[in-house]
Amino acid sequence: MKKIGFLLLFYLTSRAAAFAVILNVGLQLEPPNLDPTSGAAAAIDEVVYGNIFEGLVRIDKDGDVQPGLALFWEVSTDGRSYIFHLAEGVKFHDGSDFDAEDVKFSFNRARAKNSTNAKKYIFAPIVLIDILDPLTIMITLDHARPDFLFNIGLGDAVIVAPESAAGNAFNPVGTGPFRFKKWVRGDRVELIKNDDYWGLEPRLGGATFKFIPDPLSAYTAMMAGDIDTFPNYPAPENLFLFDRDPRFDVVVGLTAGETILATNNKRSPFDNILVRKAMAHAINRKEIINGAMFGNAAPIGTHFAPNHPDYVDLTGLYPFDLGKARALMKDAGYANGFEATLKLPPPTYARRTGELIAVELGRIGIKLKIENMEWAQWIDQVLRNRNFDLTVVSHVEPMDINIYANPNYYFGYDNADFQKIISDIDQSTDAAETSRLYKEAERKIAEDAVNGYLFQLGKFGVWKKEVKGMWANYPIRSNDLRDVYVEGAD
Repeated sequence: MKKIGFLLLFYLTSRAAAFAVILNVGLQLEPPNLDPTSGAAAAIDEVVYGNIFEGLVRIDKDGDVQPGLALFWEVSTDGRSYIFHLAEGVKFHDGSDFDAEDVKFSFNRARAKNSTNAKKYIFAPIVLIDILDPLTIMITLDHARPDFLFNIGLGDAVIVAPESAAGNAFNPVGTGPFRFKKWVRGDRVELIKNDDYWGLEPRLGGATFKFIPDPLSAYTAMMAGDIDTFPNYPAPENLFLFDRDPRFDVVVGLTAGETILATNNKRSPFDNILVRKAMAHAINRKEIINGAMFGNAAPIGTHFAPNHPDYVDLTGLYPFDLGKARALMKDAGYANGFEATLKLPPPTYARRTGELIAVELGRIGIKLKIENMEWAQWIDQVLRNRNFDLTVVSHVEPMDINIYANPNYYFGYDNADFQKIISDIDQSTDAAETSRLYKEAERKIAEDAVNGYLFQLGKFGVWKKEVKGMWANYPIRSNDLRDVYVEGAD
């Protein structure tokens, strides 16, 4: 009897120790707030998606749609109506109950006229939301949308409660496996395990997301053991140092991030297609990938992920050719070049790429003044107010080529033919036709040299060997920790 009691005590103590493990996660960027339904920054989802907040469905490590707060759903034969059957006994972190009213509130809030949701278009197809009972809700669309389930699995569509929604930016309240504990600005966000979680119990006691913008500091913190995992390590040039160290695993994967030289198409001289084509010929992708990413990136010729089955390789459309570039500049009336600004956000890839772009465009007489910015400045000046000439940024949202159909988007591309292609995609219910249209859309923006298409951003995961369950790829920008554990701790 004593032996059984000892073994039971040992088991309970071991399980408690396992669940008490706090994972230290390194991130380069600090989010501007913690509400994914009202902010465009990918850094928000990197902390809260799947951890604090959940949607009706969730996107997993492979980019597939999985059940979330909806355990299963039914789709009408015409593809317009979805009946979602919700999990029972779910509570928000403040103790309030979750039910169909919260789903209706969240979606109506996101699609309201005054909504600040960065992906308001996700909810535009919704024409009716009917609560059938507290745990069943029907959503009806204007017509069949093959990407609807994936879209509502994004962070912009997580479910929030009317009682707490207004405060989620700084005191996030969700239904997820971890609860918000503390945000020390400029340093870290702390999460703790949600003991009342409705789903499978997480295997961590919590997580601390530490913000380390400097690549050298990131390296030092990993080597010192202060960080357990850096899911997207910011310095690919020293990955080899971790790779040869038996304490670490290094996993190089893919993101959904198209890295572009974003161009203000409504500002002279960039409203001249000859100038944009000249820039396209002056860009040496191989030089940029080797110099900025140390060879760890895939070249792209349009705004589409190379691993997608509908991707068209258009990298040869404007091959590197300084002679052609200079001739186009002359034809455009800028034989002697011109001056412009290049406003760069803080990520390492953007700063390094921007420096190389400045050299390359300088060869055809485009003299760039680099302005390094923090995210808040960049979002205000570039994204919101379009006060820029050029910038370098990675668009990390999957399948976002439709942004080119919005003439008010920050790079100001306004083309009726392209808008018609996207409209046809939205109306299409035939897979082959949809594929053809996506390829047509890719070619159109590439031919118009809307932006400089550079490379697909890689994901460079570095973590201690005992850490298991981290995502190898970023099908969406998420560090979902529900399946992460530390080997040997349990």
